[in-house]
Amino acid sequence: MKKIKYSKKFIYLISPTKIKNEKFYENLKEIFKSKKIYFFQLRLKTTPAKKIFLIGKKIKKLCRKYNVKLIINDNPYLAKSINADGCHIGQKDMSINNVRKILNNKIVGITCHNSKKLINKSITEKADYIAIGAFFSSRTKKVKFKADLNLLKYAKKITKIPIVVIGGIKLSNYKKLLLNKANFLAISGYIWNNKKYKPLEAVEKIK
Repeated sequence: MKKIKYSKKFIYLISPTKIKNEKFYENLKEIFKSKKIYFFQLRLKTTPAKKIFLIGKKIKKLCRKYNVKLIINDNPYLAKSINADGCHIGQKDMSINNVRKILNNKIVGITCHNSKKLINKSITEKADYIAIGAFFSSRTKKVKFKADLNLLKYAKKITKIPIVVIGGIKLSNYKKLLLNKANFLAISGYIWNNKKYKPLEAVEKIK
């Protein structure tokens, strides 16, 4: 298992679904400067792998400069080629053990939805972090699995592995998750699709 250090950085920032222009990199740089981001996950489901590689290499430089962990969604081979800090996998992706064979001592995180069974399985398989949710409805991803605070409390009671909470997290609801000892908040839509605040402003509102 890869040691994940706890700090005042509690935001697990997920990329927008598409990266269209240089403005994104400018926004990302400013967000990283805020020193609130621990992880950045590159999640581009509909983008060809070659393009993700080029985007990932560019983001990797920013991550290195501002001490942010770069996580690649779904694809450990791509994570290895980019020299990312790790890979996030879903339940339908490769197993944790097989990802470890590719990435060695890199970070491997996994989604456990709203399932105690999957949480326990991921603990046994020594995931580096466990993502649970969705806690709230989300514009980024259709909610298939609804989680509640009791599941978060359960996870915190049985393991010291960092817990990432996911799903529709925004300014009006994030505090209750931190109060129940979530380690990281996975946020995407609130940052990138916010009609009220620019990306950096949205991040700075999360305190």
